[in-house]
Amino acid sequence: MTPRLNYFAAAPQAMEILLEQEQYLSRQFKENQCNITTATWELVKLRISQLNQCAYCLDMHSKDALKLGESFERIVGLSAWQDTPLYSTDERAALQWAEQLHSRQPVTDADYQQALSELGEQGLVDLTLAINAISSWNNIAKVFKPEILTPEAAPYQPSD
Repeated sequence: MTPRLNYFAAAPQAMEILLEQEQYLSRQFKENQCNITTATWELVKLRISQLNQCAYCLDMHSKDALKLGESFERIVGLSAWQDTPLYSTDERAALQWAEQLHSRQPVTDADYQQALSELGEQGLVDLTLAINAISSWNNIAKVFKPEILTPEAAPYQPSD
């Protein structure tokens, strides 16, 4: 495969905007500024990346989730999250909202009110921003195809 351009080098200011957005979200979820945890955010990243079929992001966020202590079963089960008891009520609310936005269907007043009551005001805004962010990264990765390192090149080693 012919390498594609380095998007960070080609548009560093644009990439800085996306990175600043990630830093904001990371602070919000780590500091529990809303009722969404960093682990839930990682699940949302994985689910949106599955729906967008972004191999690079699936690879990266699976590894990130494992580093956070996520179980292999929950990562594998994510594509069928609605049919398994592996996810909490808060995680289900976040995943439902992620899929609602990803579907591009109109958000009804009932959908909005349910998400607002489950996620809270700050959580609803931050999660909506997070869903947009991972979708942006998915689109960038699908266009520019950054290299996915094979396990032989960069074996995953769980942190202690």
